[in-house]
Formats: sequence, C-alpha cells, structure tokens
Amino acid sequence: MNCIIVDDEQHAIDILVHYVSQVPHLKLVSTSTNPMEALQTVASQKIDLVFLDVQMPELSGIDFIKAINGKAKVILTTAYSEFALEGYDLDVVDYLLKPIRFPRFLQAVQKATALTETSTPQPTQEEDDYIFVKTESKGKYLKINLADIDYVEGMKNYVAIHCGAKKILVLTSMKELEERLPKNQFMRIHKSFIIAINRITGIEGNQVLLKDVNAEILIGDSYKPELMELVKNKMIQ
Repeated sequence: MNCIIVDDEQHAIDILVHYVSQVPHLKLVSTSTNPMEALQTVASQKIDLVFLDVQMPELSGIDFIKAINGKAKVILTTAYSEFALEGYDLDVVDYLLKPIRFPRFLQAVQKATALTETSTPQPTQEEDDYIFVKTESKGKYLKINLADIDYVEGMKNYVAIHCGAKKILVLTSMKELEERLPKNQFMRIHKSFIIAINRITGIEGNQVLLKDVNAEILIGDSYKPELMELVKNKMIQ
C-alpha cells in the first residue's frame, strides 16, 4: 500500500517513517513538510494512504482532505483532539493523537488496509469463447467457437467435435479436451461423450437428447449422478 507522510514538523515525520518501516505492506513514497507539494504527489502518483497533520501553514489538513477529493485514504495525526469530529465528517480512516504510539499506529493501518481491500474491485477472469485444435491434417490448426459445439465424441486415437452437420476430428484425448472446456458450459456424461449443457432438451432412460441432434448420446453410470444433480437444481417442484 503506497503511502505518504505530510507534517510541518520534521521530528513528527521521523517517528512515522520509523513506524511505516515496521509494516511490510506499507511502501513509503515520500514525506513532505509542504502540503502543497504533497497535493502534487497525490495528483501525479498512485497513493493509497496519507498520514496527515491537521494544523499546517498554507493549507490545513482538513482543506487537504477536501482538495484530494477521495483519491487516497487519510489517517489524521495531530496533538489536538478537537479536530477529530470534523475529520470523521470527511470520512477519514482514523485519528491519531500525538504522541503516537506504535500499537495505536498499527491499529489505524489495519483499518486502512481492510478498507482498501474491500473497496478494490477484484479482477474478473473472462472465459475464452473459442478453442484452437490440431486436426488430423498435418500441421493444420482450426479455431472452433464454443457456441457451435453440440457434443464431443471419443473415437480411439481421435476426438470428434460435432458442430451441427460438421464433424471435426482432433488429435487429442477426451481428458485433455474436457479440461479445456468451461465447466459451466460443458459436461462429460460418458467416457465417450461430452455435451454442451445448453443443447440438452431432455433425458430418456440412459440417453440425453440434444437440440437438432439425431444421435444416440449415452449416459455412463459413473457420470449420471452429476447430470441428475444438474437436472434436480433446475427442476420446478
């Protein structure tokens, strides 16, 4: 977590520099006795947290918070407790009263860390909507859109990917292809069959019926419980 220290007294900065060095996930970007200079740092760099004195010449800590407009979280540091209420009205993380003790400093940092983690959007992993396969033709690779696949059939040394009337022979194993296909879109229901879930139109005995597919798609005994769990979860009682 990138942080800066802003205080018009150097000895107060020195104490906080020492405290910051004791916390592994804090990275001190800069210190400043000039709040205007610190404003430029927040504007030009990614700063997550500001340790900020309240009473400073040129620009008070309260005015500093208003100026950065939420670009960084703030922990106020001051010798005057009367500023606490105004600081909390501006949504500061915490208020440290000088002289600051390390346990109290650490408590404030932990609050800032928790707030940063909850406010940071987690990256989403997008699934590809296609795969490339090596066909039976030497040196030929083919792109297949997942939306076009009806089912996959194991055929000894090959795997046949059925896309409507087209059958593409691929040099791979059922296990390898199963691992590459998204679990929320495809399901293995037999040692020789993987089906597109959105193509299912019904189940009759030990067979799965697929939309626009006239083929005998068998359900293996060891795969049936997972398939029936899917049916159960979607069934209207």
